[in-house]
Amino acid sequence: MLTELIQAAWRRKNALYYLVLIPLSWLFSAIVYIRKFAYQLGILKSYSMPVPVIVVGNITVGGNGKTPVVMWLVEQLRNHGYQPAVVSRGYGGTVKLPTSVGVHSNAGEVGDEPVLIASRCVCPVWVGANRVSVATELLKAHPDCNIIISDDGLQHYSLRRDVEIVVTQPEQRTDMLRLLPAGPLREPLTRLNTVDAIVSNGEIFNREYSIPTAFEMQLIGEQFYNLLDNNIKASVADFKHKNIKAIAGIGKPARFFEHLSKLGLTFTSTSFDDHHAYTAQDLARMECDVIIMTEKDAVKCKAFAQPHHWVLPVQASIDAGLIPLILNKIGLNKLAKR
Repeated sequence: MLTELIQAAWRRKNALYYLVLIPLSWLFSAIVYIRKFAYQLGILKSYSMPVPVIVVGNITVGGNGKTPVVMWLVEQLRNHGYQPAVVSRGYGGTVKLPTSVGVHSNAGEVGDEPVLIASRCVCPVWVGANRVSVATELLKAHPDCNIIISDDGLQHYSLRRDVEIVVTQPEQRTDMLRLLPAGPLREPLTRLNTVDAIVSNGEIFNREYSIPTAFEMQLIGEQFYNLLDNNIKASVADFKHKNIKAIAGIGKPARFFEHLSKLGLTFTSTSFDDHHAYTAQDLARMECDVIIMTEKDAVKCKAFAQPHHWVLPVQASIDAGLIPLILNKIGLNKLAKR
């Protein structure tokens, strides 16, 4: 409710926006600058890992598509001979201490995105409140791991990184690009000047800054699997003349619904909050022949799956030039550390 009220203030520029949110954003801006300066001076400590670290994050709140990028990186790095692992805060989960995540982990404890990554990538995935501790414990448990991907770790400066990748959304309105809570920015737009690469679904949302190399991403997927038995597959044609309801508890539900529409499906949609903790009743009250959900939703609905529950997995397709850039940067950093 509070989030909706704040977002409405962003759009309407009402009294709440000017009298409360703007002054608070000035305070937030000061905190951001002081914190970053403290890391630069060494007042706040940062720590290196014995293996390269790639950070995938964004400078705005909300879902920009980081998880598909993380999974794409795991696959690409593995194809280039690396043994990757993933660390995450496990947003939406309750665990604080470094914890290993597996296919059957409780998403309510470790977060839905880490469970999805562990399921799809079959690589070590660890979560916890302190990224440095999580990465350290992961490497103790998996000494064969030779590269770490930090999911949503751009602002976690305690963990030093070799490569920074920002994921953006092309539809972001420039007139809403203010720092929290007057807008969605976690850091100023000038932060884009310092990262190594930007991954976007389309055009970069702001061209006023000298941004680094940008790479286009498309999310692709057209084959469904049954939530009760993922060996059962289906195509759009199998849902013809069915009463379909589509659900999404992700950062940008409209993207998922737009994807389904482009595939040719006719459906009614229901959006839930990002990281929504689904219950059996959420789906039981929906009268329909078919319920279609994202994979992120699926990890939380598996426990009460029904035969008419279907999942559409998507994967990132990213310009091929991103991997050479990463490998080159990792190589340069290795030389610099010698």
